Amino acid sequence: MATHTNKNSYDAEYFINRELSLLQFQRRVLAQAADPTVPLLERLRFLCIVSSNLDEFFEIRVSGIREQIRLGSNAVDTDGILPAELFALVSGEVHQILSEQYALLNDDILPALEREGVVFLRRGLWDEAQSAWIHEFFQREVMPVLTPIGLDPAHPFPRVFNKSLNFAVELEGRDAFGRVSNTAIVQAPRVLPRIIRLPDQPNQAPYTFVFLSSVLHTHVDELFDGMNVRGCYQFRVTRNSNLFVDEEEVKDLRAQLKGELQQRHYGDAVRLEVADNCSEEMADFLLQHFRLDSPDLYTTPGIVNLVRMMQVPDWVDRPDLKYPPFRPGLPKSLGNRRDIFSALRERDVLLHHPFQSFAPVIELLRAGADDPQVVAIKMTVYRTGTDSVLMEHLVRAAQKGKEVTVILELMARFDEEANISWANRLEEAGAHVVYGVFGYKVHAKLLMLVRRENDGLRRYVHLGTGNYHPSTTRFYTDFGLMTANEEIGEDVAEIFKQITGLGRASTLTHLWQAPFSLQPNVVAAIRNETEIARAGRRGRIIAKVNALLEPETIEALYEASRAGVEIDLIVRGPCALRPGVPGLSENIRVRSIVGRFLEHHRIMYFLADGEDRVYLSSADWMPRNFFRRIETAFPVLDPQLKRRVIKEGLRRPLLDNTQAWEMQPDGRYQRKSTRRAAHSAQNILLAELAAGG
Repeated sequence: MATHTNKNSYDAEYFINRELSLLQFQRRVLAQAADPTVPLLERLRFLCIVSSNLDEFFEIRVSGIREQIRLGSNAVDTDGILPAELFALVSGEVHQILSEQYALLNDDILPALEREGVVFLRRGLWDEAQSAWIHEFFQREVMPVLTPIGLDPAHPFPRVFNKSLNFAVELEGRDAFGRVSNTAIVQAPRVLPRIIRLPDQPNQAPYTFVFLSSVLHTHVDELFDGMNVRGCYQFRVTRNSNLFVDEEEVKDLRAQLKGELQQRHYGDAVRLEVADNCSEEMADFLLQHFRLDSPDLYTTPGIVNLVRMMQVPDWVDRPDLKYPPFRPGLPKSLGNRRDIFSALRERDVLLHHPFQSFAPVIELLRAGADDPQVVAIKMTVYRTGTDSVLMEHLVRAAQKGKEVTVILELMARFDEEANISWANRLEEAGAHVVYGVFGYKVHAKLLMLVRRENDGLRRYVHLGTGNYHPSTTRFYTDFGLMTANEEIGEDVAEIFKQITGLGRASTLTHLWQAPFSLQPNVVAAIRNETEIARAGRRGRIIAKVNALLEPETIEALYEASRAGVEIDLIVRGPCALRPGVPGLSENIRVRSIVGRFLEHHRIMYFLADGEDRVYLSSADWMPRNFFRRIETAFPVLDPQLKRRVIKEGLRRPLLDNTQAWEMQPDGRYQRKSTRRAAHSAQNILLAELAAGG
């Protein structure tokens, strides 16, 4: 595996810690849940997104910090914070976020929902009819699938699934066998709904829900006949979900990965969540069992599995409490055309999701599967989901005898099982399935069709900043470029050949590729602006990424700022660069857009003495993307499309004063003022590009 080392020229004080910056992003998402201008059910959804994000944060990031501490490592990142110190800072920040999150839920969102007829009924408020229905539901649907386990020498503590809902029960008395056990564990199988809607009744709110935890709390004594239940406490354990595959030992990546996936659900515990009614004795008992300490305990004034409320907005038919619907538009060049190949021969097509439809990409692959003139299809797949029309088209193309090659990334975090399943189906259909290059995740978004035409073979290509996942294209902002440009097609063909075969990396005409030329070209482009500014001419850089962490790139930006280059960075998530520091980065501004859609595209703009060089990319400015992944950045060559990218992807977000946050030198963020007329980039793009509701 290639390695990259960089001795930082700047002191640690000029870099912000990744984990702490990532938690600042969670605060910006939480602010969406607190924003009264956001529709109420969407506020609930944002609240749940925070919980989902924190789950992954513990599964991946916190587990990594704990592993460093366990190994006694004093290794530090560019920020110079030791692992033990970082763990303490992270723990304190998450506890504070959790407190604010549940206060927002209990004191604001739930009461507001109740006023709108969406009620989550606490067990102390059930009337007689509701109590009777819930008891019958418990006996019919819940009790038959529960397996209470009393803890004693013959019944050890059961294995607890990652992020599963469980209950610790304190008991008194003797059972039928004369055993005395004061503790039992009840696990809630995943087949049980965590939120139950009560049937309509007179004088009841239109949407009345109860939590499974409330149902079980109320009737837990029925699981322990003759025993006295002293307490019942819900708890949830988050585990290390990193996969460990030994590069030197593995012989079959797919087989090895299947084995690892079975163990992911039972990795080392990294967090224990308990409801606030949990006794101190039980909390200590659970911490001891999971080999955790008091900082790892997170007490919640409400349900511990808050992520499960994410489904509620979909269950409630109240359009007035949600974002207005819209229909993605189509570029004019594709509007009335039936033949997508002739459209691409005439000119390139730029798609801006979710404002514009992903359908042309699906149509390109469908046409490729059905057109007898298409002889080969090659595609990279990172995330595509369990139900993908794109993959079905690939299967059909292979069944029709076309040469189908799929570079499928088995190590796409949390999508491994879906990808293994698709690998099996594709191979059964006759496709060639390649798992990339071991040690490098294939994160590039590339689709190439080879078509036999009158003048010979022609390549049709789609390159994207986001995944080939039709569902995420409805709420991720991404660009996709469709082109029949011969030189870009040759570059893409070379990358496919390089991944599937053997040989040295070739020099590409237009594309920048990680782990070879992408980072050096980004740094070179920044330094070019620096030299232009030093020569007394205008230097200008605008970049939009999800994360900015790579030290050499940050240092190049610092040098550019010191030379007078005007720099705007739109960084959705973690950013290690400190903007606005006198003598260092006073010419750098960093902002983050958090709104209805997840900002996901990666865009680079360099003025380049008036050339206006614009690149789109699959890669964030992070060490892993630059040096441990196969990524691409591709230019937008068509002048009209280039102007569109600059306007839609960069200028609009820089003018946003409703969903934009400006980063301060200390790493904190301030929401952009709305004293001027409101300008929401996402809403404006919906009006300009979408076809309407």
